[in-house]
Amino acid sequence: MSTTTAPRSQPVTDRSVQDIIAAARAQKKQPRTRVPMRGALLLSLASGLLFYLSFAPVEFSPLAWLAPVPLLCLVRIEQPTRRMGWACYLGGLAFFAPALQWMRLGDPTMYIAWLALAGYLAMTFPVAVGLMRVAVHRWKAPLVIAAPLIWVGLEFARAHLMTGFAWYFIGHTQYRWLELIQISDLVGAYGVSFIMIASAAAVAGMIPIAWIHRLGLVDTNQPMPADETDQPPVTIRPASLIDGVTPVRTWPVFAALGLLAAVWGYGAVRRGQADFQPGPRVAMIQGNFLASLRIPEEKLMPQFLMHMKLTGLAVREQPDLIVWPEGMFRWPLTSVPANWTDEQMEQAAPHVPVAFWHDTNVPRTLVGEAAKTGAAMIYGIGCVDLTETGVKQTNSAILVNAERGIAGRYDKMHLVPFGEYIPFQKSLPWLSKFTPYPPDFGLAAGSQAVVFDHAKWRMAPVICFEDTVPHLVRNIVDGATKGDTERPVDLLVNLSNDGWFHGSSGLDQHLITSAFRAVECRTPLVRAVNTGVSAVVDGDGAIREPDVMIDGDTLKKTTLVDPKTGRWRKQLNATLVQTVPLDNRRSLYVRYGDWFAMLCCATCVFCALTAVPFRRAS
Repeated sequence: MSTTTAPRSQPVTDRSVQDIIAAARAQKKQPRTRVPMRGALLLSLASGLLFYLSFAPVEFSPLAWLAPVPLLCLVRIEQPTRRMGWACYLGGLAFFAPALQWMRLGDPTMYIAWLALAGYLAMTFPVAVGLMRVAVHRWKAPLVIAAPLIWVGLEFARAHLMTGFAWYFIGHTQYRWLELIQISDLVGAYGVSFIMIASAAAVAGMIPIAWIHRLGLVDTNQPMPADETDQPPVTIRPASLIDGVTPVRTWPVFAALGLLAAVWGYGAVRRGQADFQPGPRVAMIQGNFLASLRIPEEKLMPQFLMHMKLTGLAVREQPDLIVWPEGMFRWPLTSVPANWTDEQMEQAAPHVPVAFWHDTNVPRTLVGEAAKTGAAMIYGIGCVDLTETGVKQTNSAILVNAERGIAGRYDKMHLVPFGEYIPFQKSLPWLSKFTPYPPDFGLAAGSQAVVFDHAKWRMAPVICFEDTVPHLVRNIVDGATKGDTERPVDLLVNLSNDGWFHGSSGLDQHLITSAFRAVECRTPLVRAVNTGVSAVVDGDGAIREPDVMIDGDTLKKTTLVDPKTGRWRKQLNATLVQTVPLDNRRSLYVRYGDWFAMLCCATCVFCALTAVPFRRAS
């Protein structure tokens, strides 16, 4: 018995170029729908959480290498999800809001500043993703190149815009990996961030497309043209268009590993070139006094006596230099133009008693206490100057020794907005209502850097958060070599008052951020900080255990790091003494500045300018 079999239709495999083009055009005309924001929000929040866990107080730094990966997956998808920008912004808030919570401790009004700064910095996430998408999808740049360029460019912008906030760079998480951070003497801490984002981009590029589909980040229900259904998808259009995701590639992994190996090798070589020589023996005085906007008169003398007690403990170690923290000499140092009469003083400052300008107790006390120690002293003090235009107040550091008296003065140049001055005070006077200060509040900024000379050493003072501003510190060190002496700065001296933040993670992050200045400039950093963390950082960025650390309350020797917790000791009266290791190396970053970060920032500007036509086309 014979049977007949119906002929089976064979798929058409021989298609003309015109058919393929027509099929692609038909697919392009299909209406595009955006998937819900749920998957984008999940990935953004995951990145925010990983970033938070990478910094103090948790400080599990290995997570920082993976923290950007979820965000970078959002760059890979061809079509953005609904409200992707908002999803990324919420992820940014999930990081910056808890990371910056220490700001609220300064004063109840600081809650506004905390939330405002967190909201501003959270914009980093959506802006970064948006600009990376332009680079990857419009300009076809590989993710492993586009991502670090954009990220570093935004870090550079963040360090400058609105007076700048150069904290919480992703590269800061690796401060303990000394070989890695040595690249900072070439391109600043931005170089460490570049390596980390490039590595994260390589990992993100290896995420299987199936995983991205499961997160609901692409629309898998797009209709296919009728004449295309019988064809293998690969013969019609590339996988990136079928799946809506840039395809997996392996070469970025090898590129990132090669770059990381090169940076590690450079760091190993540079560390081997160090020939640390003993410099001045420095005593750092660390009081433990919570900061306040208004300190009662009866508390001034006990604070002064505690600092004198800690200074006495330092004298036993025969230091060359003793450093007090920012503003810890509580009485102001005044100055009046020479030969001014009492009438001129009254005319320039009618609300200030003339006796205030004639009082010489403060300079006599400063010089007298320095003479007792047998060492030079750097005090953190407020200065009040009478000028023809009125009274000028500054946050200052002064060098005092018995031979020359007051031998140098530096006025802080980089003031903290809403902490030391009110921005837009004249144009927007209503802003003062959101601060605890009177409408006429404000310190005057210093006009230039100053180098203190003592014995054979040159010291550049920086005050408060100035040690977290890379371009400022770099300019100070670079400018010191262009004067009459053309001698490099031997050490940086930071005077800070972190008593505003009650022993929070802000103190840890302040020290971590400042450590990169020592590597960038190849100049050791000495920090005397009220409530801590006081320390010496060498030119490799290593935070050194002091030669001697004395608890000012128990009078017993202790250590900078608590062996039980592994944490730096904070909120204690202490005297730390250490011989500063001078660095023989020189820095290309000091010589050439932020050329690398500026190129990255230019990439951001280019992508931003081309983003509008890109969005219209998509």
